Order: sequence, then C-alpha cells, then structure tokens
Amino acid sequence: MEKNRFEKQLDFILEADKEKNILRQTHLSGHGRRENDAEHAWHMAMMIYLLREYSNADFDVAKAMMMALIHDIVEIDAGDTYAYDSARLETQKEREQKAADRIFGLLPADQQKELRALFEEFEAWETAEAKFVHTMDNFQPFLLNHSNNGGDWREHQVCRSQVMGRQKTSKLGSEKIWEYTEKRIEEHVEKGNIRNE
Repeated sequence: MEKNRFEKQLDFILEADKEKNILRQTHLSGHGRRENDAEHAWHMAMMIYLLREYSNADFDVAKAMMMALIHDIVEIDAGDTYAYDSARLETQKEREQKAADRIFGLLPADQQKELRALFEEFEAWETAEAKFVHTMDNFQPFLLNHSNNGGDWREHQVCRSQVMGRQKTSKLGSEKIWEYTEKRIEEHVEKGNIRNE
C-alpha cells in the first residue's frame, strides 16, 4: 500500500536525522570534537540570518536558510567530501546527484520538487541566495578552524593556494566576508598553520 503524504514527510524527516551521523573534518570551536553535517547546516543557517547585511545583494533570507539546512543532506549517502581531497572531489557530483534522487524521492511529489530545486539552485551558484549560502558554507568551517588556531589546516598540511582557492569564491556572495577571510589566511600563513608553498 502506498504511503500517504504525512508518512512520506515523516520518512524524509527521519532520514534527515541521519545527517547527525556524518562527521566532517572541522572541529568545534574550543578544540572540541569533529562537527557533524547537521551542526554545520544549523550553524550556517544562523550565520545567514545574522550576517545577511554583508551580502553583495539582497536575498530571500528564509529561502537561503532552508537552502543551507538541506545543502548537505545528500552526504547521508554520498559521505562528506573534504574540501582538499582532490580524488573524492572528482566523484562528488555524481555521488551527490544519485543521493539526491533517493533522499528527496522520499517526499511527496510537490515537496520533492521544491527541495530538489532548492538543492540544484545551490549547486548552480547563480542566484543571490546560492552565492551567499556558498559564502557561509566556506566561512563557517573557516571560522571554526580560525578559532582553533588553524589546527585542522596543520593536521592535513593544507597549503595557502588550497585555502585561497576554496575561500576566494566567497567574494561572489560577500566582498566584506572575503576581505576578512583573506586577512586571516595571511595571518595563519605567517604563524605556520597554513603552509606557504
């Protein structure tokens, strides 16, 4: 027997709960344990609301917050891809699209279409919402790592060009946040937390 709308919504909600099990490389502030995907998404949503005035363009805050909350849900199946893992980055898109088919497919058709479109909008980097959410996706782990004196960069022996390569896209959503980030990167290079190649 086919599930009704409410049952499908509950299936998706319980599936989304699995995001709490996906550990990221980033550690919590105060040198805590590794954060999980759900914590990352929640933190990003809060940052979107609080830092919205620094966006390069006006945007729909509620839409951006929801985009942040679902942007990594595909990692339930695809796993977290570390920002500086070139081998896994090559297969990331394919793994995440397959996961999106299954996970969003749990929802009733209208909500499946709505949330999948939000995920695809994030992936396309074209709208003001997507650009600012990507800025927060870069800035949130950067901020945690900065607060921990660059521990994750040191552990993974990350170099300046890698951090710059990832973070420079932040200026598409916020010139102000990029300026702040760029200065902190140079400070961490000087301290030896980020390798200067």
